[in-house]
Amino acid sequence: MKIEDVRRTAYSMPLTNPAFPPGPYRFFNREFFVITYRTDPEALAAVVPEPLEVADSVVKYEFIRMPDSTGFGDYTETGQVIPVRFKGEEGAYVHSMYLDDEGPIAGGRELWGFPKKLAKPKIEVESDVLVGTLHYGSVLCVSATMGYKHRSVDHDTVMQSLKAPNFMLKIIPHVDGGARVCELVRYYLEDVTLKEAWTGPAALGLFPHALADVARLPVREVVSALHFRTDLTLGLGTVVFDYLAK
Repeated sequence: MKIEDVRRTAYSMPLTNPAFPPGPYRFFNREFFVITYRTDPEALAAVVPEPLEVADSVVKYEFIRMPDSTGFGDYTETGQVIPVRFKGEEGAYVHSMYLDDEGPIAGGRELWGFPKKLAKPKIEVESDVLVGTLHYGSVLCVSATMGYKHRSVDHDTVMQSLKAPNFMLKIIPHVDGGARVCELVRYYLEDVTLKEAWTGPAALGLFPHALADVARLPVREVVSALHFRTDLTLGLGTVVFDYLAK
């Protein structure tokens, strides 16, 4: 393979058999189960990187079921998202993500910098309860429950939250073990169609684990819960702050 061929074809690893295809990445019937809870302000301050600012002492614990996505296939994801401000703009910082599919793990980390790790999240309806769980190996790390479709939610309110910017810290190591890339990335959800949105009583349990440290942001009070379904495109990102710039 010529140098010109490498330059022309390289976008992901491995070079001749990439872990994921080029985008765009469109999701159909993407299902969200989100519990907003109050946590310790000191715990939030310890994990949210400057120049982001913590907007409130709350965390959104999310389960996302993706049965049909272009390039990435069929998978489930879960993790913690923290409301933040960046230069006065309200948004959300993606703090942790756990999922069960190699393609979006590799693509999410390499393209955007999503903090993805391999685990076993699950969403299902058990009689009259929506249930979300996260297992890391055999160990239960998260248990979330919500009354199934108790009350409808105003679509405009949900859409407004989906239009807000999302931020994450993209880190790519150098061969010497230091950071080659360390950037704050911003992205948006695009072409969103909201199909249904519901709320109901909810409960959330986070359990300590050495490598799935969701309990580092403990639950002090459940504030609200949402269950909704969408079609959307995952927009590519832009760099808004370079930690390694001189």
